[in-house]
Amino acid sequence: MARNSAHDNPLAPVTIAVGQEDLLLDRAVREVVTAARAADADTDVRDLTSDQLQPGTLAELTSPSLFAERKVVVVRGAQDLSADTIKDVKAYLGAPAEEITLVLLHAGAAKGKGLLDAARKAGAREVACPRMTKPADRLAFVRSEFRTLGRSATPEACQALVDSIGSDLRELASAVTQLAADIEGTIDEAVVGRYYTGRAEASSFTVADRAVEGKAAEALEALRWSLSTGVAPVMITSALAQGVRAIGKLSSARGGRPADLARELGMPPWKIDRVRQQMRGWTPDGVSAALRAVAEADAGVKGGGDDPEYALEKAVVAVARAARSGRG
Repeated sequence: MARNSAHDNPLAPVTIAVGQEDLLLDRAVREVVTAARAADADTDVRDLTSDQLQPGTLAELTSPSLFAERKVVVVRGAQDLSADTIKDVKAYLGAPAEEITLVLLHAGAAKGKGLLDAARKAGAREVACPRMTKPADRLAFVRSEFRTLGRSATPEACQALVDSIGSDLRELASAVTQLAADIEGTIDEAVVGRYYTGRAEASSFTVADRAVEGKAAEALEALRWSLSTGVAPVMITSALAQGVRAIGKLSSARGGRPADLARELGMPPWKIDRVRQQMRGWTPDGVSAALRAVAEADAGVKGGGDDPEYALEKAVVAVARAARSGRG
């Protein structure tokens, strides 16, 4: 993650994470929370969406505590805050409270630019989280992920991974983690080929597509085939999460042409059309339930459970059930 600020203390009074790459935004938040809990294990974390931060709410959250506890207040979608709430935030920027870290996640576009400018003027720590649209950027990201894990991968292996996985940074990060955990020594193109080339993206997204369409039996069949051919479970949970998030994004978006929605939601137009077909039968409660099920499965396949395959099967069935929740 590139840094734009002159200082890089995660416990700075205010951090602004700027951009539209969800993985990097989540990492920016996690970095602050981790640092805060290292300083105080009892740190209170409040994670809010823009509509949850109403006028007066920030003052309540940042008021002095009898126990002088450390607190992290995260505001997602800060560009969508109301005018009155923005006034509150700007006032707070001038006199931030001690033992409190405010984290503002901002898309970085023209909307809400006044708040972004005010945070920068106040000396906020800034973390750049740009959407990586160029293959070269994704290649650099993969190389950086391997370096962060202290692992060596050949240039050909990094390129093969980008070619096989595609543009989803979460999947790329999961693939790097999986390879680093499974393979000893230098990771080369042959290893990537065995794991991912030509099949991981196709098979994991086949599982997700059938699940979000409510076709549980077909999704389970695709899941078993994927696992039998060596597809990493984290790739499947990532695909399920991406499929459900796409349903949620499109269902809450304003109507319009695929090209307009594609620009608004950061999806290609062909995907807008496909998700529109898949979202029939979904409800907001169904989306929430499906995301919880996928999150539980993700924890299970990453060591939180004894049987990753069973965790995936439960998630697939839950997503398929949620896809039918609005069909009566």
